[in-house]
Amino acid sequence: MKIRLGLLLSLIVPVLLGLFLEIFMADQDSHLYRRSLLLLVLGVGCYAILNGALRYMRCRKRVADAVVEEAEEEQLAEKPLLNKQRDPLISSRELETEASPGSNFTTVQYIQLEGNRSKSQEIDEDLHSRQLAVYGREAMRRLFASNVLISGLNGLGCEIAKNIVLAGVKSVTLHDEEDVQIWDLSSNFFLSEGDIGKNRALACLQKLQDLNNAVTISTITEKLSKEHLSNFQAVVFTDATLEEAIEYDEFCHNHQPPIAFIKSEVRGLFGSVFCDFGPEFTVFDVDGEEPHSGIVASISNDNPAAVYCIDDERLEFQDGDLVVFSEIDGMNELNDGKPRKIKNVNPYSFTLEEDTTNFGRYEKGGIVTQVKLPKILRFKTLEVSLKEPGDYLLSDFSKYDRPPLLHLAFQALDKFRHDLGRFPIAGSKEDAQRLIDFVTNINLCLVEGKLEEIDDKLLQYFASGSRAILNPMAAMFGGIVGQEVVKACSGKFHPLFQLFYFDSVESLPAEPLNADDLKPLNCRYDAQISVFGSKLQKKIEEAKVFMVGSGALGCEFLKNLSLMGVCCSQNGKLTLTDDDVIEKSNLSRQFLFRDWNIGQAKSTIAAAAASSINPLTHVEALQNRASPETEDVFNDAFWESLSVVINALDNVNARLYMDMRCVYFQKPLLESGTLGAKCNTQMVIPHLTENYGASRDPPEKQAPMCTVHSFPHNIDHCLSWARSEFEGLFERTPNEVNNFLSNPEEYALSMRNAGDAQARDLLERVYEFLEKERCETFEDCVKWSRLKFEDYFTNRVKQLTFTFPEDSLTSTGTPFWSAPKRFPRPLQFSSCDPGHLQFIMAASILRAESFGIPVPDWAKNPKMLADVVDSVLISDFKPKKDAKIVTDETATNLTAASIDDTDVIEDLIAKLEACVKRLPPGFRMCPIQFEKDDDTNYHMDFIAGVANMRARNYSIPEVDKLKAKFIAGRIIPAIATSTALATGLVCLELYKVLAGGHKREDYRNTFANLALPLFSPVAPKEIKHRDMKWTVWDRWIIEGNLTLSELLKWLSDRGLGAYSISCGTSLLYNNLFASHNNRLEKKIVDLAREVAKVEVPSYRRHLDVVVACEDDEGNDIDIPLISIYFR
Repeated sequence: MKIRLGLLLSLIVPVLLGLFLEIFMADQDSHLYRRSLLLLVLGVGCYAILNGALRYMRCRKRVADAVVEEAEEEQLAEKPLLNKQRDPLISSRELETEASPGSNFTTVQYIQLEGNRSKSQEIDEDLHSRQLAVYGREAMRRLFASNVLISGLNGLGCEIAKNIVLAGVKSVTLHDEEDVQIWDLSSNFFLSEGDIGKNRALACLQKLQDLNNAVTISTITEKLSKEHLSNFQAVVFTDATLEEAIEYDEFCHNHQPPIAFIKSEVRGLFGSVFCDFGPEFTVFDVDGEEPHSGIVASISNDNPAAVYCIDDERLEFQDGDLVVFSEIDGMNELNDGKPRKIKNVNPYSFTLEEDTTNFGRYEKGGIVTQVKLPKILRFKTLEVSLKEPGDYLLSDFSKYDRPPLLHLAFQALDKFRHDLGRFPIAGSKEDAQRLIDFVTNINLCLVEGKLEEIDDKLLQYFASGSRAILNPMAAMFGGIVGQEVVKACSGKFHPLFQLFYFDSVESLPAEPLNADDLKPLNCRYDAQISVFGSKLQKKIEEAKVFMVGSGALGCEFLKNLSLMGVCCSQNGKLTLTDDDVIEKSNLSRQFLFRDWNIGQAKSTIAAAAASSINPLTHVEALQNRASPETEDVFNDAFWESLSVVINALDNVNARLYMDMRCVYFQKPLLESGTLGAKCNTQMVIPHLTENYGASRDPPEKQAPMCTVHSFPHNIDHCLSWARSEFEGLFERTPNEVNNFLSNPEEYALSMRNAGDAQARDLLERVYEFLEKERCETFEDCVKWSRLKFEDYFTNRVKQLTFTFPEDSLTSTGTPFWSAPKRFPRPLQFSSCDPGHLQFIMAASILRAESFGIPVPDWAKNPKMLADVVDSVLISDFKPKKDAKIVTDETATNLTAASIDDTDVIEDLIAKLEACVKRLPPGFRMCPIQFEKDDDTNYHMDFIAGVANMRARNYSIPEVDKLKAKFIAGRIIPAIATSTALATGLVCLELYKVLAGGHKREDYRNTFANLALPLFSPVAPKEIKHRDMKWTVWDRWIIEGNLTLSELLKWLSDRGLGAYSISCGTSLLYNNLFASHNNRLEKKIVDLAREVAKVEVPSYRRHLDVVVACEDDEGNDIDIPLISIYFR
């Protein structure tokens, strides 16, 4: 305030002086008059400079879509802080000083750490690319302009805050009046023992800021008033009383504009969420899915009209959808862009609710596209919802009767805390009965929806664990609530409407717990002990866990496991492996990493972060890929020592391998995965459930090669072709050139031995690069790029339409260019077209890089580049009459073989041998490996440019570079919230696995879109034979160094006739081959060494064989893998 007053005076004094001089001395000395004006200018200038500096140095509170008024700022600045006048917006350094243990720092009412996002709200696409793939730019911009309040920094509050900060809102304000207690350490990963006694919000502040420097983080540690809420778009309460929540919600509901209000609680193994986004909330995109479309094959002139689509892909429309038509020839009336309702949807047809009798006759073509309309939701207040809850969101259909009871239980717990000033004591029958009485009384007062029966046992569980906030529950609900905040701020996805209750009582140990086992031990796990008991806590700490992967899932798992105390004793051990390194795009979800960790090993950094969360975590970080090649590292002894395996992988092949090993060694496997807002978990429990590999998703449908190469009909085809061209031009062929130059004689010999069309094709490309199209200057690269444009987008199209004119017919007499084929048009190059010039720029720069040619500054100047490219001479193109263009959709190779391949290969080899002599000494090319996440390398510029020019050829809608990156880069959409939900659910299952003794129906598999049901696992298929039965989980172990005949007898004694025995990929025995009878008396181990070339390593005691058998009736029967322990 004093500084601002001083600056104000520095302006006023010279201005007044200048005015005085002007009035009284205008007719006097002209020199003095000029000096007065100079003084006036200097005064104003000084004020502007100093005031600008002051504004730069002072942190200022940011409010969405508004600027804080100076009067409000001064009023805030005058609030008491440390009993003296000072600016309440302190820097992080000041905060560390003030909050040090030796200081007299007691109460802070408002502290803020300023983020560094620019005012233009620009989205860092490298950082947020996976999140952008889920939300899109518009939703992200709305999110980036939002301010969020989170009240209650318990374990749930910190999880919500973490997810929101990672999402990248404008600001997050943390409110908490409570101090850190030891119980907080079991669920809040921002806290350590050194934080006990500090304010929870302040203790979390700096670590939250470290997650995302673009977000402004603030704290409020005084009692929250309704007026505080006016500055936010969304507010979340995790520990408010019902009375407070009703008051806050009423204010938010009636505020203009409404403020989204969310109340959530986690109490032991129970949780709740309530959402109120105001009287009228607009959802811009209900499900986040791309609008579905189809290619029209025919439309009838009827009332209603029948629309048939090609059977290339099934229609994803639903009855009642609105659709629009485009590109229809003949029935042009439908091209007006008007949304039309459809019904009677079948896989390849639907009925249009419109009379087309008098429309033009349909001729050909047409695209039908789903129209997605905004949805208006009208929310009820909390006070109304408590009395009239309406429909509850169900998470488990087997618990359909739980939500009404839990609705009363949470109200009863609030009354218990209000009347007794505390939570029920864990294991106390008296406290449980008090809570049951409260529930009974609330139920009796209900006018509608009164419960006929009350489950006392469930309420006893609820009361006993109600003080505890368990980390898995906090992680799960942190994901759910975090997503609701994103919905409130962005209008993306359908909100939770309005009440959700969840419980996981099946996670409790199968054996009853006694009160003594639930007593606190004054340790960081007391909250968990109060629910599960100290005996299970010991098992948790002594577990031996193998976790594969430390990316987004892995970071969440490591945090959860550290807080739970998994592997936190000397007898326990967590083995973590991941061969990947940290990239910038990881930072928006993989929250254990920071920007200074980019390029470092994920597993090493993640393990160190886990140890900082819980110093007792016993973790070993490895950089080995879990695969057959590392079975000497992860050997039999390692596998046999494990308690459980946790997958945190991102590809199916690795999952299948881990599944196979877990089945082999009979180890539980906890599997999970995410895709945007969707997530799934699968519990693979020996002898109880299916294994992961027992059911597989159908493979993704691949477009035929001829479609991608010559007949694209969507942007995916264009991008697939562009990606292939990039790799061919800048990676594969330069590598091939270097292979040739490294040893020309050996390379020539290999091509002669191959002698096929592929060898001819490779040699032609190498010759083009080294002779016909070799570049020595950047101008050469520009010329090559211009000629490549002409080849790609003009000449090839001219050749295609020459070979297949627009009126061509197939052998059956139908039009060749019928749906889904689109007739192409050649492009006319223009340096004035930004798309054309962008292609030239990207192609030239990449070509120069691959030839090791420096890129001049003018290369990135569009005007100068246009001058150079316009000087390139282009020859007239003449189509070939005998050109072969593949139209067979089953073809896998577009290179046609010819009878003279051998002669052509010899000629090319001779030309290359002569060419080598003309190359500079030591010449090598520089292959370029595709990297999608670097926007400065021109990789995506080239691919997007090629795809969009090709799209223009075929009249396909173009896409921007970001969309192109998603498709061509095969980016998997990912957000922090769904990852948190998945890992929280998995860790609830981990309690069951480590406790043991649970039934199949106690385990849960999850398929969720942050609001979808849970499903019980499927039992493994059981095979029965005589008095035996087995599943995929079984493995038959035979001790001794058996001969082949001894193994056959062992099987025969059990009614199994073995007709084939194999080891690896080699056949050791088959009864159809008489020569195999000579092997009967040989040891199986010796046969494997001799026939299969298998050497059993010293660390392994056994050999595995696969046996094909028939039962007593001659029917094939699958038997388990047989392990012969010969050592």
